[in-house]
Amino acid sequence: MTGEPSGEGLANPDFTDLRVTVAGLGVSGVPAAKALHALGARVTVVNGVAGEQQRAEAAELEALGITVRLGDGATLPEGTELVVTAPGWKPGSPLFTAAARAGVRIWGDVELAWRLRELQPGKPAAPWLAVTGTNGKTTTTRMLAAILTAAGLRTAAVGNIGVSLLDAVLGDEPYDVLAVELSSYQLHWAPSIRPHSAAVLNLAPDHLDWHGSMAAYTADKGRIYQGNQVACVYNRADPETERLVREADVEEGCRAIGFTLDAPRPSDFGLVDGILVDRAFVDDRVNSAQELAETADVNPPAPHNIANALAAAALARAYGVEPAAVREGLRAFRPDAHRIAEVATRDGITWVDDSKATNTHAAEASLAAYPSIVWLAGGLAKGAVFDDLVLKSADRLRAAVLIGADRALIREALARHAPQVPVVELGRTDTGAMAAAVAVARDRAQPGDTVLLAPACASMDMFANYNQRGDMFAEAVRRLGADDSDESTDTP
Repeated sequence: MTGEPSGEGLANPDFTDLRVTVAGLGVSGVPAAKALHALGARVTVVNGVAGEQQRAEAAELEALGITVRLGDGATLPEGTELVVTAPGWKPGSPLFTAAARAGVRIWGDVELAWRLRELQPGKPAAPWLAVTGTNGKTTTTRMLAAILTAAGLRTAAVGNIGVSLLDAVLGDEPYDVLAVELSSYQLHWAPSIRPHSAAVLNLAPDHLDWHGSMAAYTADKGRIYQGNQVACVYNRADPETERLVREADVEEGCRAIGFTLDAPRPSDFGLVDGILVDRAFVDDRVNSAQELAETADVNPPAPHNIANALAAAALARAYGVEPAAVREGLRAFRPDAHRIAEVATRDGITWVDDSKATNTHAAEASLAAYPSIVWLAGGLAKGAVFDDLVLKSADRLRAAVLIGADRALIREALARHAPQVPVVELGRTDTGAMAAAVAVARDRAQPGDTVLLAPACASMDMFANYNQRGDMFAEAVRRLGADDSDESTDTP
């Protein structure tokens, strides 16, 4: 593949005078450029966009003596010996084609962080507990960090979450262990990482335009298991994750640990009568299990979120965390905004914001959490098809309210597989469509229903991002309550 990463070392491992090109600015590129410059490398940063934010970041780097080229992300600077890339750059980018022709190695910022962790004198390298998957990565990683914190360990949730791994690795205060979220992009450019333990939560088609195929996407996800030392955690409900474990080259003694919403087998984490249990890291896993927490300790206790909690618990237990810390950490965890977040309950109707459900796999998990739903969906489909999603969710739907550029694709899937479900399609694509959709949903919902924003689509056709979409949903719901209150207090 063009731009295939190389895991081989460099002739000059201390980076002094090494000519490094950093591809991209932002939360990955800026820390990488600073770190390499501090190590004595001769750094040039290239970035195809030259907007206001990029110019400000460039000025900050240039003040340190780092060369920055804005508006040209395709040309490989002369003499480059190493390329360090931000994760979003596609493997077939012209810069990487030129690097491959010149025999120049390409690392991601995660690969750089992994290598630099070994170069910190007097500071032990913190082990990595790593998490990937199509959906649930951030929640699981943050749950894991909460559990590790409850165990008294100095830790942080880092990686794809937005905190630079480089900052964590190079910081003055050493961590005991890191909870590391890794995207498929990051894993593609990180051939050398060897986590203590790792989990692949699930696999579904996503980012195929970047990877080129589902097989390539899956293979990059599977990199997370390479060289694992203690545990490869997989989802028993997703056989592909188990296949990746079987194919991984791991340290001798590393174990395959499953998680399931059913009763656990030996070497599994699972559920027994509403209790999260460990049947893997116990003395007699054939005949006994360790209680960890109750489903009520998981916030929110939706099935897919309980699965996230089981995966986080498995990684924590692989690191030796005691059961009490698992319960304490899960109780302390608070989910990020727009992830199956309850906005309000009014007149027996619950309003839930899961704007982060930007693909069909995430929406399916969200829809499975409620028995009777008025579904708000639509946006940019990114090439997705909705037939399986509708087939699996049809018996839960009271009605559907559709917005966004690709809403017709969902309407057509509903017509094929759930013709009994009433559908309201809103043609407007301005941001005010959300308030209109909320008003329609209120008219369709009955006591006991959940009005669920789980779009199964990206947001950029109408909104800046999924955060704005969720915020506008929540604001529209709150305005409904205010309007109802005004009406109830009006006098003739």
